[in-house]
Amino acid sequence: MARRKAVLLLVLTVVLWSTSGLLVKLLGWHPLAISGTRSAIAAVVIWSAIRRPMLTWSVPQIGGALAYLAAQSLFVVSTSLTSAANAIFLQYTAPVYVAIFGTWYLRERAKAVDWWTMGLIFVGMALFFGDDLTTAGYWGNLLAILNGVCFAWLILFMRKEKDGSPETTALLGNGLAALVGIPFVAASWQAGTLPSAQGWAILLFMGVFQLGIPYLLYSRAIRGLNAVEAVLIQTLEPILNPLWVFWVIGETPGPWALAGGAVVLGAVTLRALAVARGGRSRPLESRAEPIA
Repeated sequence: MARRKAVLLLVLTVVLWSTSGLLVKLLGWHPLAISGTRSAIAAVVIWSAIRRPMLTWSVPQIGGALAYLAAQSLFVVSTSLTSAANAIFLQYTAPVYVAIFGTWYLRERAKAVDWWTMGLIFVGMALFFGDDLTTAGYWGNLLAILNGVCFAWLILFMRKEKDGSPETTALLGNGLAALVGIPFVAASWQAGTLPSAQGWAILLFMGVFQLGIPYLLYSRAIRGLNAVEAVLIQTLEPILNPLWVFWVIGETPGPWALAGGAVVLGAVTLRALAVARGGRSRPLESRAEPIA
């Protein structure tokens, strides 16, 4: 797959992923019930698309599924124990872990431009979430950091599956998340607090367009981009998320948040231009540096 096409697929994926904050606000149901239900729908979408999952039960496949489940669950739990801004900010320390672990696990070395981009992204995200960041919630912050590690390993495992079936990894991960959500859906059923017809329509949209189709697109994109590049582009998601809320609900971001968003967007864009200008659009295999 051409690198440019992979970038476009990943950007489209990030845009679809970023609708989650708005949709969760509109839904107002238990977070793990939402997570489980949308993952169940997403699993059906992915299975329908690939039809015959390539179940190899390899370390990357199982590891990716478990990392997916852990990242989903830890984000929900960490958000309940610390501020949402802390949870998102610490989750997106993932690029650092991808760069470190990817060196020996994938033999993909981060470049100087990647480290500079990470630094600018952290500055931008600190500005974006600055008003809401807090030192309170020690355990929540710790779990959010662990979430960032799991998020990084999800990317690494799916990248490792580039010659196999990252789609199957996504299928298994969503299947596990659906199983975890069953008790919470059942409890809601017994309490008579199931979503309305509009709520089910939102859940259907989330399962199909916010999770299912995006993971199919991501599985294709990750074959043409190295892990560091993929996770850097993914940092656009937390910036786009509140913009959907602003456009639909009217919650207005402050000036520092807008400045931070501009820094993140600029960093990702400048990196893409630098890579293109440096002639790194040739196939990834020829770009990878061997690790001694």
